Amino acid sequence: MKYEKHPLLRYLEKFEGIVNWSLLVLMACVVLLATVELAWILVKDVLTPPVFLLEIHELLELFSLFLLVLIGIELLHSVKTFILRREIHLESVLTVAMIAVARKIIVLEPKEWPEGTLLGLAALVLALFISYYVMQRSRRKHGNSDLERAE
Repeated sequence: MKYEKHPLLRYLEKFEGIVNWSLLVLMACVVLLATVELAWILVKDVLTPPVFLLEIHELLELFSLFLLVLIGIELLHSVKTFILRREIHLESVLTVAMIAVARKIIVLEPKEWPEGTLLGLAALVLALFISYYVMQRSRRKHGNSDLERAE
């Protein structure tokens, strides 16, 4: 008896497909709502006196929301790629991680962090950079990227 013809496996695959498509739709909704919120906050901040001038905390909030939307788009792309190709791409995962760390660096005040946090954050940035560099070097050596195969 072959495993792929077992009825239970067919039901599990259908269930997995439903969950994957649900995640894709929900992620699209979250990205849409985050984009609408970003636009709303931008319009509100620009139109409140002094008009067309943004304070530093407003700029940081806008940058944070913008990067949050980018993270959502990358995650949406990752879920879509997983549904279509059944592959998880390291390049997408590293991109999401780097955007998330950049967002954290932009948003938080270093004065508010406990001692040692800056060193940990620096180690995280270095590890992500090295990972991305090694992946890119491997990609050049083999001639294509994960993202090129996904599209």
